[in-house]
Amino acid sequence: MVYEQIAAVDLGSNSFRLQIGRVVDNQIYPLDTLKESVRLASGLTPEKLLDDPAQQRALEALRRFGERLRGFQPEAVRVVATNTLRVAKNARTFIPLAEAALGFPIEIIGGREEARLIYIGAAHALPAVEHKRLVIDIGGGSTEFIIGKKLDPLVMESLFMGCVSYSLRFFPDGKVDRKRFFEAEVSAAREVQTIVLEYRRIGWTEAVASSGTARAIADLLECNGLNPEGVSGITREGLAKLHALMIRAGSAANLKLAGLRADRIPVLPGGVAIMSAIFSELDIERISYSVGALRLGVLYDLLGRFHHQDMRDATVRQFMRRYQVDTQQAERVEQTALALLGQLIEIDSPEHEGDVHFLRWAVALHEIGISISHSGFHKHGAYIVSYADMPGFSKQDQERLALLVLGQRGKLEKLPSTAASDAVWRLVFCLRAAVLLHRSRDDQPLPPILVKQTGAGFQLELPADWLHANPLSAAALVDEAQVWQRIGGALRVKRRAKVHAPE
Repeated sequence: MVYEQIAAVDLGSNSFRLQIGRVVDNQIYPLDTLKESVRLASGLTPEKLLDDPAQQRALEALRRFGERLRGFQPEAVRVVATNTLRVAKNARTFIPLAEAALGFPIEIIGGREEARLIYIGAAHALPAVEHKRLVIDIGGGSTEFIIGKKLDPLVMESLFMGCVSYSLRFFPDGKVDRKRFFEAEVSAAREVQTIVLEYRRIGWTEAVASSGTARAIADLLECNGLNPEGVSGITREGLAKLHALMIRAGSAANLKLAGLRADRIPVLPGGVAIMSAIFSELDIERISYSVGALRLGVLYDLLGRFHHQDMRDATVRQFMRRYQVDTQQAERVEQTALALLGQLIEIDSPEHEGDVHFLRWAVALHEIGISISHSGFHKHGAYIVSYADMPGFSKQDQERLALLVLGQRGKLEKLPSTAASDAVWRLVFCLRAAVLLHRSRDDQPLPPILVKQTGAGFQLELPADWLHANPLSAAALVDEAQVWQRIGGALRVKRRAKVHAPE
């Protein structure tokens, strides 16, 4: 289903932003935007804990966003959180509070996933060209670098530096002098140096910057005539003049420049230092500005899911190729796993669409660990899914997928603590049963299998004659029942005297 209006929420390290778009002929037209300067990164303690004042600022902003989003269907809204919530050790306790305030689930996305979405947003807002573009996005806690062509990102990186974190680290009292600025610029240059060789090897024709820091700097250079005459955007000459003016003024607050917004003053020194290092290390003379960034990228990515162009599906297919998955075995296991799940829930219902997706993805990836070692391959597979860059997947998505891959065999006690009522247990059961029943890896058809969920767990009903003729599978099912019993669950394997098809 394609919705007439869709929404993206960006929980950035500096600002929280909401963008609502109207969908017309597969194009998105901005309808409404909201912005709150939350400064989440400024509430990150040295121990990487998000302090109470920052949490309260965030929750108040999210309640206001929640009012604007009232009436939106969950499928029409995507909420992404970036660097600060990636690194905050208490993010797991904060996220449920944030979701309650907003009224929608929140995804913490990885740095390269953030980069991918930024590029999609920037590319959709720029004129179509044939050459490669370098897109740079200085956020509050991280900076993303992407080289892409047309609508496709080619290489993506996220570096741990941002306008909020650098302003707090090098200009904590707001004062700017030559020594502090030099230290900030050198630190940023060290970060950029880690990508310079690869990015120069790939090359680009045009450099573009997106988001608030770039816009603030571009506005200051253009409004105050700091760029060479007739040149717009951000130039090396203009940037040098701006940083010299800031040092002369002693702080961003003392700058007497047109276009300097009050909300940008506290984070401007860090942003200018990072931008200066980028110009120097990547040998750039001019950067233009794109109004499209993360939020627009999230909207177009969400629109793609409505048209069955989900990036997560493409990522899973790519992983299957990379790790040489036995596709025939994956198809066997998927068919049985979905048949079992279809007896437990209405798999065609929009309510269960997410469960069906995750079961399919888990089946497709359940044997990727064999490429490392057959011994404990489910553990290797879970590790890959947990820590690999998986475009389209949030951190929570990867954790859930890793749980399924890990839970396909062996003890259930090893799984992360999960409430008994969590729907993930249905998926674990269906995956484990399907893997067990297809251990022979052949195309012999399975008998009709009846399954139902009981108060304590699950019941499998199979023909007695099939169990008698397949003693290895029968014994494995007995062992499986004991595995569930050890975690306080139950699996009953019932023998059916006469074969009959499910009703």
